[in-house]
Amino acid sequence: QVQLVESGGGSVPTGGSLRLSCTTSGNARCLGWFRQALGKEREGVAAVGERPEWTRYVDSVKGRFTLSVDNAKKTVYLQMDNLQSADTAMYYCAQPSICNGNYNLWAGPSAYVYWGQGTQVTVSA
Repeated sequence: QVQLVESGGGSVPTGGSLRLSCTTSGNARCLGWFRQALGKEREGVAAVGERPEWTRYVDSVKGRFTLSVDNAKKTVYLQMDNLQSADTAMYYCAQPSICNGNYNLWAGPSAYVYWGQGTQVTVSA
């Protein structure tokens, strides 16, 4: 059983920054960040594959969000810059049961087995 713990959420004004952390009891690879706004479906935001250089971002966050991996701390970070009101959501990190290549980069939430409890990000005007 893999356990994931997110942290770093908060309230910021438009244009502000936050850095989310996801610490796993497993390995810091094949990990996805998802978000769910009120009344909306959960969507993938960014993901890292088996290798830290294998990353993918949803179009709406490209150029603003950046993933990084600290293997020693078993932590994946999501640096979020130039935050907008549309980024307001609960953010979750998740991992599949098997890490293999980069398939998880294109996988939806149903492909992920282990989930953290979430951290709230609120962006105000």
